[in-house]
Amino acid sequence: MEITNLIPHIEALIFASDKGLSTLEITEMVNNALGYMDDKISLDQVEAALEGITEKYSADFYPFEVKQSGGGWQFLTRKEFHKTIAQLNGDKFLKRLSAAALETLAIIAYKQPVTKGEIEAIRGVSSDYAVQKLLEKELIIISGRNEKAVGQPLLYATSKSFMDYFGINSADELPKIKEVLAEQLVEPTVMKDVHEEHAKADEAEENDTETEALVVTDSGELIVNNEQGEGEES
Repeated sequence: MEITNLIPHIEALIFASDKGLSTLEITEMVNNALGYMDDKISLDQVEAALEGITEKYSADFYPFEVKQSGGGWQFLTRKEFHKTIAQLNGDKFLKRLSAAALETLAIIAYKQPVTKGEIEAIRGVSSDYAVQKLLEKELIIISGRNEKAVGQPLLYATSKSFMDYFGINSADELPKIKEVLAEQLVEPTVMKDVHEEHAKADEAEENDTETEALVVTDSGELIVNNEQGEGEES
């Protein structure tokens, strides 16, 4: 099948699905739908079609785009329209996480799988309520138990909903801690350079002042202009 003929089938699948579809799932579904064909659609053909689809919807003309998020392909509304469509879902998507919940979520995202005890050791306070809220919002899941620890405590990890929310496919795509800190250090670094420039300018002015206080006599002798020096001291 030609790629141009394959694209509408893939678009229809992604549009109609209530969850993200992986490339493999799309390939299997298309082959099931087109079972009458002698030649099966290959994974490479589907990947080529998906490239064409993502390029098509990357145009600013569309208020949505096709992206791979949470491990599956989805139609996603562009960021500039998020507040507009949030009205269709009431306050559910307008409520923000508390600072405690965000701290807890960040620890789980970067340290997963992690126990509640480990979270509390990092935060220094109880995290029962924050963990419960994150579970209710389906941003984290219970991924198992730490069998090596006393009492075999529960392990927590980020969920598929978390990846969908942040538009990533795995925790590996999260920004590195060093990158985040580097961005925060940009301004102080610039300010330091400014101070250095001012210091150099002050030093240059002092050198100029000292040079102006030195004069050469008619006989070629280099002396200090006492009159100017006194003027500088006054």
